Formats: sequence, C-alpha cells, structure tokens
Amino acid sequence: TVETIYLSLLNATSTPFVGLSTYVAVFTDPQTLTALRNNVIWLVFFTGFSVGFGLLVAVLADRVRYESAVKSVVFLPMAISFVAASVIWRFMYDWRPPGAPQTGTVNAFLMAVIPGLQAQTWLITVPWNNIALIVVGVWAWTGFNMVILSAALKGIPAELLEAGRVDGANEIQIFRYITVPQMASTIAVVATTMVI
Repeated sequence: TVETIYLSLLNATSTPFVGLSTYVAVFTDPQTLTALRNNVIWLVFFTGFSVGFGLLVAVLADRVRYESAVKSVVFLPMAISFVAASVIWRFMYDWRPPGAPQTGTVNAFLMAVIPGLQAQTWLITVPWNNIALIVVGVWAWTGFNMVILSAALKGIPAELLEAGRVDGANEIQIFRYITVPQMASTIAVVATTMVI
C-alpha cells in the first residue's frame, strides 16, 4: 500500500516526482469523472436492487407450497452464461427505425402500452444505457442473493418469530425488528459480494 501511494506520486514512467499533479489531472478530467459517477450509480443501484429483490423473494417465498419452484425460476439466470444473458437482453433491448415493426421486447411492449411513444435505443442513449445494463445485472444476480439470504432466513430460530407473533407483532414488524437484525451479517456479506 505504501509503495502504491509512493508510485502514484511519480509520473507514468516512475522516474520524476510529480506530487499530486496526477491526482489533479485525474479528478479534473471529465471522462474520469463520468466513469466515477457511473461506478457510484452501479454501486448504489445494482447492489441495492439485487440484494433487495433477493431478500424480497427469499422472504415472500419462504412459507408457500411452491417455494422451490419460485426459487428455481429466480435462480435460473445464474445457471446461464453471461454471454447467453447478453444475447437474451440484446434481443430484449433491440431497436428498429421508426415505422418498422419493433422486434425488441421492451420497445414493442412500451409502444403497445403507451400510444405515441417512440422506440428507444436503450443500450446507447444516456442515461438509459446505464439503467438498462443495471437491469440486466439485477436480473442475473438476484437469484444468487436469494439463495444466500434464504439460507440465512431458514437459520432464524422459529421461537423468536413465534415470540414476536405472541407479543402482537404483525408480519412487517417481525420482518423489521426480528428477521432483518438476525440476517444483518448475511445481508452485509451479500452486499459486499455485489459491490465487489
């Protein structure tokens, strides 16, 4: 770490000492600032939605008869390669010129639901491209989060949940005051994994 900090104070060939001028150049470059902004957007939204949806599915599917079927469907995107996922979502976001029939599922659906809406080039139009790619990431990783969080949910002692119900807590209060605190360390691990 110390050597890395020292090397960051040198120029590209690591010969003359340039001090903080490299940092000034990096943090005043518009392209670098755009890249940093996009990283923050991904950190917040990708992590939040993938962990949030994973927790939501784990909790909602926990006590239903068809739990394994629901979890299998949600986990399915993890079973395919990222290349296959990218091909699937490229077709989902496909765009055709105005007047041509839209073969992309997203454009076709939105144009059918909202009359007069023009087809969008989702993967190249700012800011929709970031949002579209975050949706793909959330779709792909929600199943992973659900499996880990579901295992943590199954590890909560039933006596704690029953004690909360006996004390008059409703399901939202049980989730907020018992389930989430009991799963806090697992949620932190899953969120950290998503950040990485």
